[in-house]
Amino acid sequence: MTSIVFWSAAALVVYTYALFPAILLARALVSPRRFAVDDIEPTVTMIVAAYNEAASIGAKLENALSLDYPAQRLEIIVASDGSTDGTNEIVQSYASRGIRLIRLPRGGKVTALNAAAAVAAGEILVFSDANSMYARDAVRVLVRPFADAAVGGVAGDQRYLAAADSGPSSEGERIYWNGDRMVKRLQSRAGSVTSATGAIYAIRRSLFRTVPIGVMDDFVISTRVVAQGYRLVFAPDAIAYEPVAGSSNVEFRRKVRNTALGLQGVLAVRELLNPYRYGFYALQLFSHKVARRLVVFPLIALAVTSPLLWNHGRFYQIVALAQLGFYSAALAGFVLARTPLRKLKAVTVPFYFCMVYVAVLVAILHLIRGRGGRRITSWETQREEFTGERRPDRDSIPSGTTSL
Repeated sequence: MTSIVFWSAAALVVYTYALFPAILLARALVSPRRFAVDDIEPTVTMIVAAYNEAASIGAKLENALSLDYPAQRLEIIVASDGSTDGTNEIVQSYASRGIRLIRLPRGGKVTALNAAAAVAAGEILVFSDANSMYARDAVRVLVRPFADAAVGGVAGDQRYLAAADSGPSSEGERIYWNGDRMVKRLQSRAGSVTSATGAIYAIRRSLFRTVPIGVMDDFVISTRVVAQGYRLVFAPDAIAYEPVAGSSNVEFRRKVRNTALGLQGVLAVRELLNPYRYGFYALQLFSHKVARRLVVFPLIALAVTSPLLWNHGRFYQIVALAQLGFYSAALAGFVLARTPLRKLKAVTVPFYFCMVYVAVLVAILHLIRGRGGRRITSWETQREEFTGERRPDRDSIPSGTTSL
């Protein structure tokens, strides 16, 4: 029985991290799906949901107003979700420059996004975080794929800027997003990316549907594009920059919240898991958003069973020792978090990997305990301040954030 559990768990881990990526690569290379792009200028509404963003909202609005896109074709809406720190007053001071403020009682990010989308005038809705700083041509590049009538949504490229004193989780986050960028390229080439990230993405306004409470908003909004028969593609040159979380504790809490909302989001769009209707995308969604999160359980099974099989051969011994080495490196990353060695990839990658899956376990526990009641619907901003003194552009991309 122990060996059955071991090999079943190993098969699931191999499928998640090796087999499906190989299938995706093969599909992208053998049967690529191209899409047209053109230098079009549709009317655009940029939507920024904000809750107590006084530290960064001014820089964000300056960044938005400096974008290389016709001002008369770009509407900027800030939906303030019950902000109490001066965010509203800062945004209101930009009214003469065309910024529109929607004041809302505290209701959560989803409520704010729904309210803003309901009054948006643009043909294209661009969604952005309050601390995301766009490259000057980001919106122009983001809308180019909409020249193809089959494209309903476009995911931009989120890049992290780490502070000099960032810890192992920050370095792991940056490495993860470098890999995610490569995956998005393959997914877009194969058909559609699985989903977009909230820092920078766009959809046709006609495809927006009210987002239910208690889900990951960017995931549901972007995947619904595919549900309506359109493609969701990747524009790697549409770049948004965000600072990484300032500490592992902040990053861990964010991962717990995002995982819980993400799993609830999959339930909200579960029809997309039907391969008879959505084909390869259904397999992609399951592999990327379900299997990759729930693989924590096969990983635990491998950690438990491989030592129990120690006397059954050298292979099991190698597997057990490999896991011991990996998890020891993760522990070292935790111990070295406040030392000059905290950025060593040999410890940052294992540390970040383990932190993510501990967050998955905590998120699943929250969902089990709170199903039908305790849902994570509010949001607390925990930002690194973006002063606006330096707006990153392509010439100032750090070495750790280059495209793969």
